[in-house]
Amino acid sequence: MNLSRRGVLAAGGALGALAATTAGTGPAAASTAPGRGSGPGRGRVRTGFDRLAADGYRLLQGQKAGIVTNPTGITADVRHIVDVMHPDARVNLTAVFGPEHGFRGTAQAGGSEGRYDDPATGLPVYDTYLKSGQDLADIFTASGVDAVVFDIQDAGARFYTYIWTLYDCMEAAALAGKRLVVLDRPNPVTGRAALGPVLDPAFATFVGRREIAQAHGMTVAELALFFNAEFLHENPVRLDVVTMSGWRRSDFFDETGLPWVPPSPNMPTPETALVYSGTCLFEGTNLSEGRGTTRPFELLGAEGIDRSWAAAANALELPGVAFREAYFAPTFSKFAGKTVGGVQVHVRDREVFDPVRTGIALLVTAKRTWSGFAWRPDNWIDKLTGNTRVRTMIDAGADTDEVVRAWQRDLSAFRAKRRRYLRYGG
Repeated sequence: MNLSRRGVLAAGGALGALAATTAGTGPAAASTAPGRGSGPGRGRVRTGFDRLAADGYRLLQGQKAGIVTNPTGITADVRHIVDVMHPDARVNLTAVFGPEHGFRGTAQAGGSEGRYDDPATGLPVYDTYLKSGQDLADIFTASGVDAVVFDIQDAGARFYTYIWTLYDCMEAAALAGKRLVVLDRPNPVTGRAALGPVLDPAFATFVGRREIAQAHGMTVAELALFFNAEFLHENPVRLDVVTMSGWRRSDFFDETGLPWVPPSPNMPTPETALVYSGTCLFEGTNLSEGRGTTRPFELLGAEGIDRSWAAAANALELPGVAFREAYFAPTFSKFAGKTVGGVQVHVRDREVFDPVRTGIALLVTAKRTWSGFAWRPDNWIDKLTGNTRVRTMIDAGADTDEVVRAWQRDLSAFRAKRRRYLRYGG
């Protein structure tokens, strides 16, 4: 099938090439490569929204726009983009679509805000959480918008659900005959490499719709290009992506100059995101993953665990990380109100830290040192890892290296595909 492209939209001046656009099955025309800057003192990264606004919203000219966003959709001076767009006569914003946790972020994990009118702007807010396919397409149609805009901060892990909200919106926008415009933001844990097992389609859920790596190493705009070409090619959406300027693949979030807003209640800091793609695997066990503490996904534990777990994990001498014997009492979720023992994950050198390998190592050592270790009865671990292999290998006594080796062939194939859709250097 031949690729159908519209050209790169020339914005002129410092903006350079603003948007890459594709309606077909391959990668879009590349945007101008961002500059490298000069270290911590360099200019701020400009997000996709910053560049869209600076260009006078020309990409949305003459169209009714609705936006899928949440509290992370902010400007560099921490104003919400909906509050910025709504009074601006250059853009016709007519609807908001709220994902998991809601547009204004009032809901906990597994919740949303429902349908309401936003008190600040009067705009109708439609609930998209757990909506997909024709059901979501019907919402887009009922809203009356011509273009659906997506702007949400991701955390870099396959099971962080906002990227699947993006995927569902792309599929639904195609069904409804709407354009979809993705405004890019940084991958907070860099875009250097993809890590971990690749999803087996037999285990597709809302924590993993399609075959990507556990830590995908892409931005949301890059993922949108990948999804459209690799998975939605039979009915691709009319897609525009507005890239960032100033972002390098090697940048951690604190190097961007951008403000951090927790994209969900249990993702309070960029440091949480750094470990999340590995330690979130403990959601698939009977151990606490630290929800209900001030250090979710950095604190892990259960009743009956003692110092032997931290000792076993430290004995592996994993690069860039150390483990402290820790005791904590979650205020909600697993072991709420009880004091439990376990570990705190301390990333000492993020340049060499591998979160997925670390997560596997912690599973292996927890099972070996604590007799109470168990998987969740619904085998949720298989949904998180995207296969049965991790669970069955650990149950059979495999060590960390053996488990990690088992996914390398699939990961290599994903990395080869991924390269075609990367839009940033550095």
